[in-house]
Amino acid sequence: MSKIIVYASRYGSTRRYADKLSELTGVEAVDYSKVKDISAYDKVVYMGSILAGTVTGLKKTVSKMKVGQELVIVSVGMIDPKDPENVSGIRSIIRQQIPAELYDESRIFHLQGCIDYPNLKLSHRMLMSMMRSMASKKPEIELDAVSRTVLATYGQRIDYVDLSALDVIVPFV
Repeated sequence: MSKIIVYASRYGSTRRYADKLSELTGVEAVDYSKVKDISAYDKVVYMGSILAGTVTGLKKTVSKMKVGQELVIVSVGMIDPKDPENVSGIRSIIRQQIPAELYDESRIFHLQGCIDYPNLKLSHRMLMSMMRSMASKKPEIELDAVSRTVLATYGQRIDYVDLSALDVIVPFV
């Protein structure tokens, strides 16, 4: 069975996870923008960062898959992946990006990443500033997980990457 790990990383967390998963499994990890023919693989492990309500590159990658290929999805974001409300929100994002026949919750995983505000692109800093401004105007009880995370981490360098969290994903690769 031919396999590939495809990843889309904005600021490095997803790439760190993909490189480690590659090391643990012996399956090559390739940036999604450099994959020539995704349909050549029986199993695709897609790892993408969550930004602005999407899993980066997932829709584009899945659109190049053919019938019969197996898909494992790993999202990487700042919100806590152990919180059921967060997982539900992430899965909703994923469900909107892929065809129904590829959606299989048993093959979808969520990992926590990092953020380094001083090194964000200007457009991302502006987005985070806008999100912070909107969140700070809401009463605490109305804040969702994303808003709480933005308020708690704004302007900081925080790294939640936990490479040992890949242990549950390895058997699916």
